[in-house]
Amino acid sequence: MGTLFELEITAAAKGSREIASHLFRQLRSAILDGRLLPGSRLPSTRAAPDVFGASRNTVQDVYDRLAQEGLVGARHGSGTYVSDTRPKLAAPASPRATSVQGRVNSFWERSEIGSWIGFWQESHESAPGNQIVADLRPALVDQRLFPHAAFRQVMARALRKLEMTPSPSKSPQGNQGNGQLRRAIAEHVSLTRALACGADDVLVTSGAQQGFDLLARTLVTSGETIVAVEDPGYPPIRAPFALAGARIAPVRVDSEGIVIDEIPAGAKVICVCPSHQFPLGMPMSPRRRQALLRFAEQTGAVIVEDDYDGEFRYDGSPIEALRSSASSGHVCYVGSFSKCMFPSLRLGFLVPPRWALPALVAAKNSTDWHCSVPVQAAVARFILDGHLARHIRRVRRIYRDRRGLLLNLLDQRLGQYLTVVPSFYGMHIAALARTRIECEAVSQALSRRGIIIHSLDRFFVGPPGQIGFVIAYAAADSHQLRLAVDALAEEVAELAN
Repeated sequence: MGTLFELEITAAAKGSREIASHLFRQLRSAILDGRLLPGSRLPSTRAAPDVFGASRNTVQDVYDRLAQEGLVGARHGSGTYVSDTRPKLAAPASPRATSVQGRVNSFWERSEIGSWIGFWQESHESAPGNQIVADLRPALVDQRLFPHAAFRQVMARALRKLEMTPSPSKSPQGNQGNGQLRRAIAEHVSLTRALACGADDVLVTSGAQQGFDLLARTLVTSGETIVAVEDPGYPPIRAPFALAGARIAPVRVDSEGIVIDEIPAGAKVICVCPSHQFPLGMPMSPRRRQALLRFAEQTGAVIVEDDYDGEFRYDGSPIEALRSSASSGHVCYVGSFSKCMFPSLRLGFLVPPRWALPALVAAKNSTDWHCSVPVQAAVARFILDGHLARHIRRVRRIYRDRRGLLLNLLDQRLGQYLTVVPSFYGMHIAALARTRIECEAVSQALSRRGIIIHSLDRFFVGPPGQIGFVIAYAAADSHQLRLAVDALAEEVAELAN
């Protein structure tokens, strides 16, 4: 099979004695300046007349000269490839700072935006040789538990169906998502979250983050709209609203959830996690939920309900979603398959008020038209065939055991230093410090040991109102949890004394 090779090569003058040198210089230059990347396969000498306008022997001589300089290497029976260890030209001088000012929207150069979007990022991850011993960051899942074989089967069926019956060539405009998937989502949330909706109420998105972005695009008037967010809260949710020009208003959270009396009277969007507050973990109390719904009804505000891990309940009675038939006019439910399946799937959904749906569909279509057709079809089949329900039941048991172990370890090793915030949903817990502890310093010290545990500091908009740690258990097995808590106890004891 011929190699695709679209690099422009100029031929030497007809009858020239410099054909080989002329070709050598062009290929050498393309390798050194990065136009031919390491591992790129060069055309075979058999294809030389068509590709280079030179004889097979001439091209073989050129390849030999490139090999002598360490720029290419031959693989037996495969061909000639650009070497991974090729020499590099000196890096070009950086342009003067004054020549690039104003080219990037200054919004993206703001330090808080970088921290909001990159709040999972750890400095050790980019350092060579550093290994993660235990990763207890929130919102991570144990992908080893996912039934990949079952998903491969439904994915193969979806691809075969597309092969046999290709998608009709129609305009993607007005696309809310695969009809079967929207029906499956409606059935899933009705059973797991008591959320009353139909397939026509659902908009499929590329994960929850795109859902937040679409809401920001459609609900915010730049420079005017006030968006209330929980503080502490989920940092990435703030960025799309800020980009849309909203005025971000952090609102304190207490043991019952967001403090309604502290929400600005003019707030038109209120972002909350009512079932399992992120990151503290407690549910919003019934009276606080009713107060929030009354506030929205009286002021015309839209509540953005982020239900990021509502499938995972371990004790107590089920907590229904905030969005109901009565509140559907002012609550937009945001869901995702990142926790109940796996994050790299990049699939989520919105169940918005009916009046907002046309604008949200148009905003979705303006960004990417629609999500992957075969992935949507496969996930629909995965849900409708019962695979998702079985997976959630299995994972619940495993996560419950890990949660119980973590709570016992924290009580035994750190009971004098930390108080766990009561909760019975989700994939992480929050532990508040009983005494003054430099929790971020502890987190950084643990990171250097390959153990990732976030302090509460990074979840606040401004100065932290509480000190402690957010400790996840979904992606760590029992051995890793023991190692992590032992290390945490050592670091806390050292800094507390």
